Amino acid sequence: MSKTLIRGAKVLGGEPQDVLIDGSVVEAVGQGLSAEGAEVVEAGGKVLLPGLVDLHTHLREPGREDSETVLTGTRAAASGGYTSVFAMANTFPVADTAGVVEQVWRLGQESGYCDVQPIGAVTVGLEGAKLAELGAMHESAAGVTVFSDDGKCVHDAVIMRRALEYVKAFGGVVAQHAQEPRLTEGAQMNEGVVSAELGLGGWPAVAEESIIARDVLLAEHVGSRVHICHLSTAGSVEIVRWAKSRGIDVTAEVTPHHLLLTDELVRSYNPVYKVNPPLRTERDVLALREALADGTIDIVATDHAPHPHEDKDCEWAAAAMGMVGLETALSVVQETMVDTGLLDWAGVADRMSFTPARIGQAAGHGRPVSAGEPANLTLVDTAYRGRVDPAGFASRSRNTPYEGRELPGRVTHTWLRGKATLVDGKLT
Repeated sequence: MSKTLIRGAKVLGGEPQDVLIDGSVVEAVGQGLSAEGAEVVEAGGKVLLPGLVDLHTHLREPGREDSETVLTGTRAAASGGYTSVFAMANTFPVADTAGVVEQVWRLGQESGYCDVQPIGAVTVGLEGAKLAELGAMHESAAGVTVFSDDGKCVHDAVIMRRALEYVKAFGGVVAQHAQEPRLTEGAQMNEGVVSAELGLGGWPAVAEESIIARDVLLAEHVGSRVHICHLSTAGSVEIVRWAKSRGIDVTAEVTPHHLLLTDELVRSYNPVYKVNPPLRTERDVLALREALADGTIDIVATDHAPHPHEDKDCEWAAAAMGMVGLETALSVVQETMVDTGLLDWAGVADRMSFTPARIGQAAGHGRPVSAGEPANLTLVDTAYRGRVDPAGFASRSRNTPYEGRELPGRVTHTWLRGKATLVDGKLT
């Protein structure tokens, strides 16, 4: 069994310690550790975190391998410090059967760069009309626990209620893409001053907030769990805060791009900024940061949405919605939350590892950095600052809104059950 000694790492941002990995587990954490024959990694004060867990990733396979594959997506994940990702169901064919989710799960096992947990569709074909094979997907080899029609909203209240009732039987969760479709027909960006000035169709905040309000009440009514995907407005924050105060079992996520970018960027008409839900206002951004800090928003999820060049290099109205995010997420969180003093590194570990692993029931992930725990770890050079160059991405796609932007922090090492997947910033 191979051994690795990480020397002088700030575990969760604390005082420097040594961490000894023996095979697939952490053997010891402390001062002055040694191990004969161990590979030594000189951390030099870098921050050591549990491997990150992303509850919202689009890996595109099967069907859109021109955008991403499970292999390239998991390589991007390892580059960003992730050891587990949850793959959304909007593939071709849709992951609405046991056969498709098992295919994605097995592709993840073969990749070896991080664990892949498929998310099952709530409805057949994401069409919102008939429940998919929720029980069969849960009982499959993939063991699906999270279900979502992400990319589309489960807009029918009866279907949503039935889904919540169904997953309650085995402790699952429905992750809702909150978008009332009638209120967003023809929408191209956030509805507000900028959309009015540019003459682009508006995506109003109420289209998100009305669905969240309905769904938390449905979850309360049936005693089930609901998770809100990519929450993006100040009003949504208030609804989730109210629901939690009532004891409703709701969790919520925010994306890195909604913590940093605003709809003012759309003035450039650059489709790299086109995303669903759209970039909102500065007021929304600040509310999201505060909500993530105080725990109203539970986690950060990337909504990594790769697209080939031709789907973004076109006029705004024809462009696809979405941004890649796995390889820049931690840097954006450092800039918006850590460097601003809103979160410490222990808080980042909670929002990006412990809690998403708990919500998604990712066994072996989101565990403390302590003896006897799985060695799913990531080492971060928090002093680093550099400009984002998508040419160096492991992802197959390059649609990042941060190209040329200086961001802090760089993941230097990632370990998946003790095996290094990233060493000195390079994939193994």
